[in-house]
Amino acid sequence: MKKMTQEDILNIYKKSGALLEGHFDLSSGLHSSVYLQSAMVLQYPEHASMLCKELAEVFKGRKIEVVIAPALGGIIVAYEVARHLNVRAIFAEREKGELTLRRGFNIKEGERTLVVEDVITTGISVKETIEVVEKNKGMLVGVGSLIDRSGGKAEMGHPYHSLVVLNEPVYKPEECPLCRKGQKITKPGSRGL
Repeated sequence: MKKMTQEDILNIYKKSGALLEGHFDLSSGLHSSVYLQSAMVLQYPEHASMLCKELAEVFKGRKIEVVIAPALGGIIVAYEVARHLNVRAIFAEREKGELTLRRGFNIKEGERTLVVEDVITTGISVKETIEVVEKNKGMLVGVGSLIDRSGGKAEMGHPYHSLVVLNEPVYKPEECPLCRKGQKITKPGSRGL
């Protein structure tokens, strides 16, 4: 199978209605005129499988034993990447505002773990997921995402690969030109849940 280019992947996002334009309050707390709603892409099994297989290929030789993602956006990504690596998939979710393992999920001491996410802007959710892996004494092998909208600036502190690297501007709310124009804002992310 031919390796997908960034353009191929962004075309899938566009055709799926997942590349949105407007005024968005991102999960990171930053504002942007562009939002990538991966759920619109991942609702199609063929797209989810194709994109996550591409991400799984990057980590194939690293003896991954479990793939973990922060809920909600990363759950399908974790499942599909794990399916292509033929390993377990789990997710961390918020309990009293903190990411943790629930539902009987666990990471064994030394278990080779891959953290994945759909879209990374600042990497806050991924860093919290890395903390979950470390608290459980798992061995973090790497971090992967479908989209890195930080322009490659998000620092994971571990080997990191993203299928697409975008450099769309993001703004602190107090510096947001869209807010200054009085443009209506939408909060599509999951962190506030």
